[in-house]
Amino acid sequence: MDTVLIEGLQVDAIIGVYEFEKGYQQRLFVDIELGCDISGAAREDNLDLTLNYAAVSERLREYAAASRFQLIETLAERFSELLQKEFGAPWLRLTIRKPGAVAEARSVGVRIERGARKSD
Repeated sequence: MDTVLIEGLQVDAIIGVYEFEKGYQQRLFVDIELGCDISGAAREDNLDLTLNYAAVSERLREYAAASRFQLIETLAERFSELLQKEFGAPWLRLTIRKPGAVAEARSVGVRIERGARKSD
């Protein structure tokens, strides 16, 4: 299985458990690995035969902007559900980082993996 990568995608979302976090959007950073077979797209030089990372990125940014969660764990799970349902990703690894959440750390975050990686 091949992998389509999106690294450091900036998304804005209302996210947090503290009251002061619930009134404004915060910048999050998302890294995504999406399992797929890109051989047909490469052979045909055809975008329709692969995962369109621009479309994936835009959809995640739209979803995040319209969301309101306490936990980045919840957002990560919703992102994974969306990617598997709307884009047909059989396997994914997704990381969300929230910079500034802990003063002594550059960022904090979660990483999840969903689905099964298929071998050729």
